[in-house]
Amino acid sequence: MNIDSQRGDFNDKVVLVTGAGMGLGRNHARFFAKLGARVLVNDLGGSRNGEGASQQAADSVVAEIMADGGTALANYDSVVDGHRLVEQAMDEWGAVHVVVNNAGIIRDSSFHKLSDRDWHEVYQTNFEGSYRVTRAAWPHLRDQSYGRVIFTASAAGIYGNFGQSNYGATKLGLHGLTKSLSVEGASRNINVNTIAPMLDSRMMQGHMPDEIRQRLQPGHVSPLVAYLCHQDCAESGSLFEVGGGWYAKVRWQRSSGALIPDIDSIDETAAVAEVAANWQAINDFAEAEAPASIEEAGGSMLRRVMALGA
Repeated sequence: MNIDSQRGDFNDKVVLVTGAGMGLGRNHARFFAKLGARVLVNDLGGSRNGEGASQQAADSVVAEIMADGGTALANYDSVVDGHRLVEQAMDEWGAVHVVVNNAGIIRDSSFHKLSDRDWHEVYQTNFEGSYRVTRAAWPHLRDQSYGRVIFTASAAGIYGNFGQSNYGATKLGLHGLTKSLSVEGASRNINVNTIAPMLDSRMMQGHMPDEIRQRLQPGHVSPLVAYLCHQDCAESGSLFEVGGGWYAKVRWQRSSGALIPDIDSIDETAAVAEVAANWQAINDFAEAEAPASIEEAGGSMLRRVMALGA
């Protein structure tokens, strides 16, 4: 991969960053601008739980970029109105090459106390908003046979966290979208990846000690995002954890499993007992596999099933 650190590798690229008015999104926007990109800085200007609106956040980031000699334009729309973001970039610059879905809100609540409103509004911003922005950009990426898309997940989605059922569900759901879009986009040179950053952000305030938060700065995350969005990067369909200067790829594993023949021909109680009797083998990862596609996953399973009758 040829990356020249002495030049702007995004000079001819238009980059759309959502939730770019502060924190991680702000850092992404400024980082891409310093690499030569023209950046649409989207931010509704609301609080971390999605309330309120203000143009100040996006305007201030655009001013910072322009003061550094970069090119940027502010957008104040909700990501739920994703077509407006894309239309503004197309009207101004005639293209969209990179979409960084960063906008998100948080409404913590234990599941038994979670209101329908808090479930819906977190879903609308975090998942639906990412979908709508990407869906609006997708035809342009396909037509130009080039695109890079980033979705922003979270450790709460990968591993679970108390009080974040709404947040975690939307965040891991985004990686499911990544997996499918990476397959659909492959023939059109569209790469799609997911990042799960651990950082000091407004959404983390009150959730971790200050001395730890100070080590988790947005500046550690943006280089990974820019690498994944580089024209020479071939990575697609992947999930990366990042924080404090540490970078790691996450993959799914599954055990070699247990094959229980004729379980469908015995009575219900006996069938449940067979599953219980094989529980250790079902959970044994000594010979784990990591299928990278639905074809690999299905093929491996079918080979085991068919071997039984051979």
